[in-house]
Amino acid sequence: MFLSQRDIQVFIMGYSVAAGATGRLLFGYDSFGNVCGKKNSPVEGAPLSGQDMTQKKHVFFMNSCNLEVKDVRLSSTVLCVSSCPEEQLDTLEEVQLFANTSGSFLCVYNLNSFNYTQIPNADLLCPRLPVPPSKSFPLFNRCIPQTPECYSLFASVLINDVDSLHRILSGIMSGRDTVLGLCILAFALSLAMMFTFRFITTLLVHIFIALIVLGLLFVCSVLWWLYYDYTNDLSIELDTERENMKCLLGFAIVSTVITAVLLILIYVLRKRIKLTVELLQVTNKAISSSPFLLFQPLWTFAILIFFWVLWVAVLLSLGTAGAAQVVEGGQVEYKPLSGIRYMWWYHLIGLIWTSEFILACQQMAVAGTVVTCYFNRNKSDPPDRPILSSLSILFCYHQGTVVKGSFLITVVRIPRAVLMYVYNTLKEKDGALSRCVSQCCCCCFWCLDKCLRHLNQNAYTTTAINGTDFCTSAKDALKLLSKNSSHFTSVNCFGDFIIFLGKVLVVCFTVFGGLMAFNYHRVLQVWAVPLLLVAFFAYLVAHSFLSVFETVLDALFLCFAVDLETNDGSSEKPYFMDQEFLNFVKRINKLNTRAQRNKNSLTSEEGTELRPL
Repeated sequence: MFLSQRDIQVFIMGYSVAAGATGRLLFGYDSFGNVCGKKNSPVEGAPLSGQDMTQKKHVFFMNSCNLEVKDVRLSSTVLCVSSCPEEQLDTLEEVQLFANTSGSFLCVYNLNSFNYTQIPNADLLCPRLPVPPSKSFPLFNRCIPQTPECYSLFASVLINDVDSLHRILSGIMSGRDTVLGLCILAFALSLAMMFTFRFITTLLVHIFIALIVLGLLFVCSVLWWLYYDYTNDLSIELDTERENMKCLLGFAIVSTVITAVLLILIYVLRKRIKLTVELLQVTNKAISSSPFLLFQPLWTFAILIFFWVLWVAVLLSLGTAGAAQVVEGGQVEYKPLSGIRYMWWYHLIGLIWTSEFILACQQMAVAGTVVTCYFNRNKSDPPDRPILSSLSILFCYHQGTVVKGSFLITVVRIPRAVLMYVYNTLKEKDGALSRCVSQCCCCCFWCLDKCLRHLNQNAYTTTAINGTDFCTSAKDALKLLSKNSSHFTSVNCFGDFIIFLGKVLVVCFTVFGGLMAFNYHRVLQVWAVPLLLVAFFAYLVAHSFLSVFETVLDALFLCFAVDLETNDGSSEKPYFMDQEFLNFVKRINKLNTRAQRNKNSLTSEEGTELRPL
């Protein structure tokens, strides 16, 4: 199954390289099929194509103040020039002087600058006068008019009437430096968070929770302030600004709801902080037996980065895949190839599935390492190279298990995305019942996604213990968890919640940095999508780093359940767990027993010791 999916992804990659032209999107192209800043190949039937534009890196619109779109075509002729005119040119003589002094020819290529003022119909081959002053904006070296009236007309046509996909891709690429900087910030924050959990104390947990609360409140306040700033900006005329404003409202509402829920949970669980610190210290002791587990996320991070860069490159190539067609006047247009949009959707599925597969491989490797160290009788003599042993077993025997687990997550996420699209569509209509049903379905799929993730992790651990396939391991893990729910419910929730708060903290600070950076270029780019990508990237990076603690924690308690199932603590069948872990679990049992006794008004002391199941 995964091999066939991989083959299709390789086919899409090869097709995008053969048919795509990312340079057209990144550098811009003229009306004759020439990519600016590149040496081009000729297009049959277009005499002005195939020119060397290595010195002409800027895109110039001959009628930038009078742009119109007719039959999905710009009425203005587009040229590649070496520099943009920074001062207004009122006559052809000034256009000719600018060409002679700067070497930037603003008329059609086959018209010599000497003939600008000699040929009677030269005004038809040159820009409409007066030529406004323009400047090369960082948005792909386009010559943007600087006159306010001209700029307003230029932007409203060029930006609003561009295809949505190209507008989104333009927003991503125009802010690529900002996106890269935010990704580095997310990486640094994730590393800092991982080492914070490695040496956790009660004071650090209190500081950590205080930072979470302040970060959530601060991000919510900034989002609502930016939305208020947009609504009071009377110059909002572009689709990009309106889209950014709508996305800001959505971000603000979602972040407010998440903040309220997390603050309530923090308040409810505040009395369990000391217990959580002990739990994380037990987890850290398990990691100490194989300290190289902390470096496992670095490999996962490097592989994810490589895959995401490759995925974005293929997406850009697919977005520019088109066949050149010669139209009237020898100009060239690019018609999108059939089936490209279907490839976009499958390419998105490949992103989710492959990313989940890479993360699942890390979970399987960590779980295998924990199992090897836990079921070692001689705690003073840990096994040699448990991580390498776990990786070799994974790639030799258990790739199918990881593929099935990641595929289940992908299958759940696709209907969620479809239902979210349906819900957003129905929001603008009056079908209240339909909106309610779709929203309930989205919540159900979200809960199913969380349950499957937890079940997959336990299935990977069971596979590492017994060597069984995915379905058998999932069934065995479910049985063990149901038998030992009194041990796991009150323990796993605390540790997993604190680790989840660490991921939220990384996302909060990364999103805040993105809001401050992207807001400076709110007009000419749709920065909501790049911000979503950065938030998604920050969460995945934080998840890949902090999930080591989460995976170790879940694997430890599943090993503990298997230990209870097969041993009774006697000299014939001693437990594999060490004394510190045994004492910690006994304290948990005492707390649970005391709570149950208070609930039932019982006075018996039964249940304070571990017993075989």
